[in-house]
Amino acid sequence: MATTEITRLAVLIDADNASATRVKEILEEVAKYGTATVKRAYGDWTTQNLAGWKEHLHRHAIQPIQQFAYTKGKNSTDSAFIIDAMDLLYAGHLDGFCLISSDSDFTRLATRMREAGKVVYGMGERKTPEPFMAACDKFIFFEVLGRSLEDAARQQVEDLPDLKGLLVHAVIETSRDNGWASLSAVGSFISKNITSFDARNYGFTKLSELVRKQGFLEVKESQDSGGATHLSVRLR
Repeated sequence: MATTEITRLAVLIDADNASATRVKEILEEVAKYGTATVKRAYGDWTTQNLAGWKEHLHRHAIQPIQQFAYTKGKNSTDSAFIIDAMDLLYAGHLDGFCLISSDSDFTRLATRMREAGKVVYGMGERKTPEPFMAACDKFIFFEVLGRSLEDAARQQVEDLPDLKGLLVHAVIETSRDNGWASLSAVGSFISKNITSFDARNYGFTKLSELVRKQGFLEVKESQDSGGATHLSVRLR
């Protein structure tokens, strides 16, 4: 979903559910999809739990939004986060939102934003509940951000969807009469059905690198009249 056009994004961070040490990686990932014109982090900044955030907030020009915990055991941060997000939505000057949290409480918020025609990117840990991930246009796991290819290749994640099954089904569903399917169509089909799909989850930086390593797929390159290169795949 990366775009070369200027897409205005609001980056809203649930500081209770995101590590301050990941902020740089998060913002670098956001930059692939647009420009972060709004950057806010929500939490009770009077507590020691969020003390580590201070230097990162200043360094990356993120506005801290204070929300006191009025009742023990109740998360007031979520309410402030949601109210602010809806205010930004109704203001109408943004193209999309990046919701940084692993909390399923933001599922309805993501759904409402998409209903309003806004693109929604989610970022959180692998433990993020499925409904929240599915409510986003795309969901990125913290675990793949800033990780080297060597680390990615060594990582074994048991709960990832079966890669061969995903690719075979996508190629069949998007292929033309000659059996070839454009790689962009294959990637789009998978992402629309599994918003957390990411080549990095399987140890590759790009989908094109991933498919070239699959023995059950044949890959070919072609160029359009403008000289741009396009990849197509088909089942062997």
